[in-house]
Amino acid sequence: MGTILTNQNYILEEIKSSLKLGNACYHSVQYLLSFSLLSKNLKTKIYRTIILRVVLCGCKYWSLALREERRLRVLENRILRKIYGPKKDEVPREWRKLHNEKLNDLYSSPNIVRVIKSRIMRWTGHVARMGDRRSVYRNLVETSDGKDQLEDPGGRWRIILR
Repeated sequence: MGTILTNQNYILEEIKSSLKLGNACYHSVQYLLSFSLLSKNLKTKIYRTIILRVVLCGCKYWSLALREERRLRVLENRILRKIYGPKKDEVPREWRKLHNEKLNDLYSSPNIVRVIKSRIMRWTGHVARMGDRRSVYRNLVETSDGKDQLEDPGGRWRIILR
């Protein structure tokens, strides 16, 4: 579970790799998440301690676009649907899939995108407190010609917590 670096700082391949690892991890514990004798609380702990840790490895260096946010939410919603299962309507007596809003209500922790953004902000704050002699700080703040960089031209560092 290393970090994939490219000369253009293209992070999409690392996010795809992390999603594949999370998917493989989900499929390896899928039988536990659908096991009816385990409580939903325990299934949620399995998700947080096994699958979520694999997906979030190295996430503080990511820059998320809407497409990657959507992919991460799809993975999380698929896992939460497996944990919480379908809901039976009383009137028509039919089973139906839980909607995303209901899943968010049942899962009391922040969603995966919010966790990633908070980790990115925490890491950025940590780097901002470093001295200007540290190379990590210089890479974040300065451009190649030595001028201070006010904002990233590609918009990769603009983070908005929702």
